[in-house]
Amino acid sequence: MTLLEMTDVHTYYGHIHALKGISLKVEKGEIVTLIGANGAGKTTALRTISGMLKPKQGDVKLNGRSLLGEPPHKIVADGIGHVPEGRGIFPKLTVRENLDVGAFIHTDKALISQRQEYVFTLFPRLRERLNQYGGTLSGGEQQMLAMGRGLMMNPSILLLDEPSMGLAPVLVESIFEIVGRLHAAGTTILLVEQNALMALQVANRGYVLQSGKIVLEDSAAELQANEMVRKVYLGEN
Repeated sequence: MTLLEMTDVHTYYGHIHALKGISLKVEKGEIVTLIGANGAGKTTALRTISGMLKPKQGDVKLNGRSLLGEPPHKIVADGIGHVPEGRGIFPKLTVRENLDVGAFIHTDKALISQRQEYVFTLFPRLRERLNQYGGTLSGGEQQMLAMGRGLMMNPSILLLDEPSMGLAPVLVESIFEIVGRLHAAGTTILLVEQNALMALQVANRGYVLQSGKIVLEDSAAELQANEMVRKVYLGEN
């Protein structure tokens, strides 16, 4: 079942043509990864899906229904959680308050508490830091908080933008272990990640973006075996 679909999407930053007719699908229960160099259009694709950028052409659909014209907060309520590049936590709010922001679409306190407990099972350190300000957390803890906030609204699909950016290797492994656990629990994920090897190891399928265009799509296993991908994105000679 196709959960998310982009069809012939063209997105601009001013006069800069950032996405040049990309089309992709994410099936329910999948992890799909977008890999590519800096400036390829990966983050632009996620921002277009979540309504932060408006495409000039093409369509974005969730469960077969177009999201075009909807404001970002309504798209979140529709079921799209977005963990942005750079984490985007609120540094002057506590961990608890940051998580509460992620649950803004819910009014049921019991449900909010349930979601918070789920986040704490994934990220026990956040429980320990519950009353600590977000800005005082380590980089790894801030990434955990950003992901936890995205999960608070129980999204149909989670958009993860560069979750390993700036983290030590041991923390990168921890974050991707959590991504794997989310997938095992049934969460659908669209993952943008410069660490192509880690991304392809957890993903079901992937798309390669170059200069705003999709130049390759395949299963994660086939992409790992692809000669171009191995040379350009996996650092092999």
